[in-house]
Amino acid sequence: MERPIGVIDSGVGGLTVAQELMRQLPNEQLIYLGDTLRCPYGSRTKDEIIQFTWEMVHFLLKKDIKMLVIACNTATAYTLNSLQQQLSIPVIGVIKPGARAAIKTTKNNDIGVIGTEATVSSKAYETALKQIKPEINVQSLACPLFVPMVEKGVLEGEEAKKTVEQSLKSIIKERNMDTLVLGCTHYPLLKGTIQSVIGNDVTIISSSDETAREASAILEVHHLLSTRPRQVQHIFYTTGELDIFKQITKVIFKKTPKHIRKIRL
Repeated sequence: MERPIGVIDSGVGGLTVAQELMRQLPNEQLIYLGDTLRCPYGSRTKDEIIQFTWEMVHFLLKKDIKMLVIACNTATAYTLNSLQQQLSIPVIGVIKPGARAAIKTTKNNDIGVIGTEATVSSKAYETALKQIKPEINVQSLACPLFVPMVEKGVLEGEEAKKTVEQSLKSIIKERNMDTLVLGCTHYPLLKGTIQSVIGNDVTIISSSDETAREASAILEVHHLLSTRPRQVQHIFYTTGELDIFKQITKVIFKKTPKHIRKIRL
């Protein structure tokens, strides 16, 4: 089944999910759409998040995708259920895979979650974690300064460290926490800085690995998996500044992908 997998995000953070999908599913073509023009979604209203997400979905459906990956925690929190109900293709998000990875990792059942304001207020991670293991203690914190910083390409250095230290001040006081979930796909791009601030005794969880594994399993169940070795050309679309988007793809993929285009939704 050689139709592409569609991946959507509010910006560039979902590229970390795309990278893992490319690694685990080398025979699958990806079409990625990052709505960098209207990023961040985390400070948007629920209605805006739903509207913008559906606009991205409609664009990708025209590309005859066989699966949709919502590589954005905020969009997952507010649209996953309706998309799964209304689309005829498999749809997965990043929250449940991230929650499962955190449950596997924690030793003391104390888990921190950092994300956008919208993701944290939705309590989507807390719900997902407690559905798996009700005795889990969850401490959530919104970090609204992280996404704009990543979208500008500020991923390390003094400015990044200062912003991370300021944002995580309250959660660092929670000394029992042994696992921290990066509840936004932008945040893995700051993982090194976050780890240096939070300390090496806390394990940082990104949902990218687990999301790719889930995608593989679902494709196999639906007989949609591309098993024949082939050369694939991934396509990346952005709604915002093309040069910054290219700069960040180069950081993540170690080279700039050939097919990057700017579009209007």
